[in-house]
Amino acid sequence: MAVPQSGSTAEVGPYMSNAAQLAVDEINAKGGVLGRKLKLQVEDEACDPKTATAAANKLVSAGVKVSVGGYCSGATLPTLPIFDRHRIPMIIPAANSSELVDQQLKHVFLINGTGRQQSAAALEWLDKEGAEKVVVLHDNTSYSKDIAVRTEAGLDKTGGPEASGLHTITPGESDYGPAVTSVLKDKPDYVFFTGYYQEGGLLIKQLRQAGYTGKFLGADGLVDPKLAQIAGDAEGVHATMTQTPDTLPQAKGWIAAYKKKFKADPGPYSTQSYDAVRLAAEAIEQAGSTDGAAIVKALEAVDGFQLFSGPLKFTPEHTLSNGGFVILVNNGGRFVLKDNLQ
Repeated sequence: MAVPQSGSTAEVGPYMSNAAQLAVDEINAKGGVLGRKLKLQVEDEACDPKTATAAANKLVSAGVKVSVGGYCSGATLPTLPIFDRHRIPMIIPAANSSELVDQQLKHVFLINGTGRQQSAAALEWLDKEGAEKVVVLHDNTSYSKDIAVRTEAGLDKTGGPEASGLHTITPGESDYGPAVTSVLKDKPDYVFFTGYYQEGGLLIKQLRQAGYTGKFLGADGLVDPKLAQIAGDAEGVHATMTQTPDTLPQAKGWIAAYKKKFKADPGPYSTQSYDAVRLAAEAIEQAGSTDGAAIVKALEAVDGFQLFSGPLKFTPEHTLSNGGFVILVNNGGRFVLKDNLQ
C-alpha cells in the first residue's frame, strides 16, 4: 500500500493504512488466504509523483502480490506502469482521475467512483441548489483538473447554472490573492474547488476575508477534519464524496472495532481501504494462486462481492458501474451527510 505519510495530505494516510491493517488482521485471524497469512507493507506516496514512484519500486522489490493503495491521482498515475509491468494487480481505493483507467492497463481496478461520475454528481447538486453562476477552480493535478474541466464544460449544457469562470492555483502556496481577485471579478454565487483540503481551506478563508458571500462546493479531496482548522470556519461548505464511515449506518460496528484497535476515529477512504484488502484476499482465494494474471481474471469475474458501497461488479473498464457519490456538508467542523442524490 502506497499512501501519503508525509506532505500536505499526510493526514489521510493513517485512515487508509489503519483500515487496511484491520482487514489484514481479521483475515489472518480466520486462517489467512490459501493457508498463508497476509502482510501489509506501507510506503509513502506523499501525494508526489517522484516519491510515489520510489514507493512503488520498493513494493515491487519486496515481492508484493497486490497493491491496495493510491490516494492522490497525480502520484498514483506514474506507479501504474510499474505495477502493470510486473503483473501486480492494483485495487485503488481512493485515487479516481479518469486518466487512471484511460490507459487501459489490465492490472488496474478502481473501487472509488471516477472523475466522470464525480463531475456528474457535482453538476446534479449545483442544478438542484439553483446555482446561477459557478466559478470552477483546480490545482492542475490529474484528479483536480479532470473533475474541474468536465464540470465546467457541463455547466452551460444543463440548462441550469452557468459557467462563470475556470481558474487554476498552484498547490503549496500560502497566498491565493490572484485567484481570489479573479473569482470576485466573475461574481459567482457558487465556487467549486476540485483540489485538496490544504489549499481548499486557504481559499475559503481568503475568499471570505475578501468579501465573498456565496456558497462553496468541493470535490472529495476537500473532505478532511483539518479543513475547518485551516479555513477558520468551514460551516456550510459542501463536498461531493463517496461514503465516509459515519455516513454508513451499517458501519457502526466496524467503526467501534477500528476505534478499539487504533484509539482513533476512522476517516475518509477508511472503508474503501478496508474493502480493497478484503477484495484482494477474495480474488486470491478464487484464483487459487498469487499469480497476477489469475488474480486479474478473478477480479473481472467478481459478481456481487459485498463492499461498504454495495455489491461489486466491475465494468469492462475496471470501474464501478455506480460511482456512489453523495453530498456532504461541514457542520460544526466535521462533514456529515447532506443529500444522497437519489
